[in-house]
Amino acid sequence: MTSLSTTVIIPVHNGERYLAAAIRSVLAQTHPPAEILVVDDGSTDRSAAFAHSFGPPVSVLTQANLGPAAARNLGVAHATGDLLAFLDADDLWLLYKLARQVQVLKRDPACEAVLGSMENFVSPELAETDRQAMAPSADVSGAHHVGTLLIRRAAFQRIGAFDERWRHGEFIAWWARADRAGLTHVVLPELVLRRRLHMDNLTRREQEGRRSYPTLLREHIRSVREGTAKRHG
Repeated sequence: MTSLSTTVIIPVHNGERYLAAAIRSVLAQTHPPAEILVVDDGSTDRSAAFAHSFGPPVSVLTQANLGPAAARNLGVAHATGDLLAFLDADDLWLLYKLARQVQVLKRDPACEAVLGSMENFVSPELAETDRQAMAPSADVSGAHHVGTLLIRRAAFQRIGAFDERWRHGEFIAWWARADRAGLTHVVLPELVLRRRLHMDNLTRREQEGRRSYPTLLREHIRSVREGTAKRHG
């Protein structure tokens, strides 16, 4: 089978607490990536230094604090792999994530992308009261999360970059666009991503981030209607 190299892109903003664990979960893959690009999104902590300390295949890119969409796009612009994968700096991959997904893409050249299952987990260092408050969210699972995705670089370029207007929910907007563009993909039942729940994750990303979701939904509906009108016009 043709060899397919993988670039993993990890955006980080003040994520020194969990970044090393995220990187180690990528380095531990049974199918190792060709490169890991950590994109420091204007951190004021030691995130960049932590990433630099790993050495190859980890490289560090830096930018002003423009948000995760811009950070991922910067990583894509520097990627050399045939395949692209993304991981948030506080999440973890399962050992066989890349191996299982690369196998699918090798077997089916027409398949452009592969997703897998995700589960939430409460970060173990939190106080018991915080853990109990987050427990209901830990039951949430799914597949359509940027951290479960492995996509051919050519397919990503066909769909286009993440929309940098959105500092939250950018993958929702991107996936809606990919769906409209007819991205051919497979969703595996296997667990590939463990998404960490912690205080910053819930209070900043979840509650504040959800404010942009109605706007994202309206734009998606408008785009669908415009596409339907063109087809029937």
